[in-house]
Amino acid sequence: MEKILVLDFGGQYNQLIARRVRDHRVYAEILPYTVPLEEIRKRRYKGIIFTGGPNSVFDMESPHYTREILDMGVPVLGICYGCQLISWMAGGEVKTAPVSEYGKIELTAKPSPIFENVPEKSIVWMSHTDYISAPPEGYEIIATTPDCPCAAMQNTKKDIYAVQFHPEVTHSEYGDKVLYNFLYNVCDCKGEWVMDSFIDDTVIKLREQIGDKNVILGLSGGVDSSVAAALLSKAVGKQLTCVFVDQGLMRKDEGDFVEKTFTTMFDMNFVRVNCAEHFINALRGVTDPEEKRRIIGTEFFNVFWDEIRKQSDKGYFAQGTIYPDCIESGKGDADVIKTHHNRVKTPEDVEFLGIIEPLADLFKDEVRRVGERLGIPRELVWRQPFPGPGLGVRIIGEITAEKLDLLREADAVLRDEMSKNGYENNLAQFFCVLPDVKTVGVMGDHRTYDNLVAIRAVTTDDFMTADWARIPYDILAKVSNRITNECAGINRVVYDITSKPPGTVEWE
Repeated sequence: MEKILVLDFGGQYNQLIARRVRDHRVYAEILPYTVPLEEIRKRRYKGIIFTGGPNSVFDMESPHYTREILDMGVPVLGICYGCQLISWMAGGEVKTAPVSEYGKIELTAKPSPIFENVPEKSIVWMSHTDYISAPPEGYEIIATTPDCPCAAMQNTKKDIYAVQFHPEVTHSEYGDKVLYNFLYNVCDCKGEWVMDSFIDDTVIKLREQIGDKNVILGLSGGVDSSVAAALLSKAVGKQLTCVFVDQGLMRKDEGDFVEKTFTTMFDMNFVRVNCAEHFINALRGVTDPEEKRRIIGTEFFNVFWDEIRKQSDKGYFAQGTIYPDCIESGKGDADVIKTHHNRVKTPEDVEFLGIIEPLADLFKDEVRRVGERLGIPRELVWRQPFPGPGLGVRIIGEITAEKLDLLREADAVLRDEMSKNGYENNLAQFFCVLPDVKTVGVMGDHRTYDNLVAIRAVTTDDFMTADWARIPYDILAKVSNRITNECAGINRVVYDITSKPPGTVEWE
């Protein structure tokens, strides 16, 4: 299979670059800049893309790479920091720019294999404080901006190209065309990466690996584990057992929907473990969000493994791991924003023949496309992102059964209204939060002192940044009216108008 390497130098858009490449039906994988050159040689890539990054190439503590990579005979495209790194590696000059460029900038491009069908003038997205003041010998400048004398350069003899702007973001008008041109004009890719072939090839591999043994999968009801379950069902049928731990932290009626979907549409053994009371007891008195996440993750797998221990023939253990869970970042140490539970270690007393991760090569949008082709209901495949700890991190403060019921009802009203008016298609994510705040109100001439509910809705292409959604006032008014009338115990609704950054999408 033809592959493109995205070599990560700490850029925030590393995954986005790989996804854009895959959109052009070419498989891309991400490796950190610490990967040895010999490993890159062995993998026989059709091309290499250097990502951006927050550092300066003339700072020797910044991420660098051996100059030999430019002499391998493999086409290279450098983006932003990657552009400056190519210049530095090849003997060019990189300096702090007299004028930094941020945001949308007009680019003037010259004829080039990467600018085919790109107009001379176009808008690109810039984000840099350093610039190439003199390109290396053998390189020619192929694009400029008013403040950047080398916005792109090329060495056609070596098939090396570099752009100071970010072609992977939608703000760059013809950025997608630049990537396409690099893949097809420079790397000579054929575009063989398609979902149908992925399903067929994966089913064959799963059957060969599993043989006549059994497989156990932890089914959360989320997109990833659901698609993994459907793919395994297609491959081995009743040899698959899915264990669904319903911890009581899902949205209204979701547990029943998951059970109905997988017991009526797919050939497998389905085990549902209802343990809401167990989780409520484990979370009693806990208010710290990280501690809640830790407890929910720990108890989820305690319950799961207790159920697995009952199985006599365990065979293989399957997980819904997807590609972003596997990527080793090129950023080095990073702050923990939130704890995620994506990959599971098996207890020492539970033995399996091996671990199976059928989706480990896919991004989320690719997982959804596989799910559609496997016949999973659209409302599950295109389910909005839902945190692993569920409603446990949409209730600020202590979690109780009463609060969960209240939040479930309010969230169900919001989702129902968005579905009725069709506005849900304009949103990347929307949900209710119970902030543990009570306010004074008046209902039927009587004073109330009840709960406040916050609505959160965002628009985004990639969830790395997000903007608060401008939902029409009449829709918000209808939602607010229904929640305060239909959800006993709520007397006030507020709307979160914070973007990411500075906030995150979830409140905890």
